[in-house]
Amino acid sequence: MDRKPLSEFVDEVGQAEAAAALGCTQGAISKALRQKREITVLIEDDGTIKGHELRRFPTPARSGQPAA
Repeated sequence: MDRKPLSEFVDEVGQAEAAAALGCTQGAISKALRQKREITVLIEDDGTIKGHELRRFPTPARSGQPAA
């Protein structure tokens, strides 16, 4: 298994191919990179590609929205 940050994976394969591999849109990849989200891409030995994100819990409420 290989692990790498989303930004490194995108540098290697491009945004469109990264999006296809992770099952999302190129726009979602672009936005995740812009927002500097902590996404790690896992490349399994069988070629399966998955993305995992480290997020704070609980997520702070956005301004203008009540806390849950």
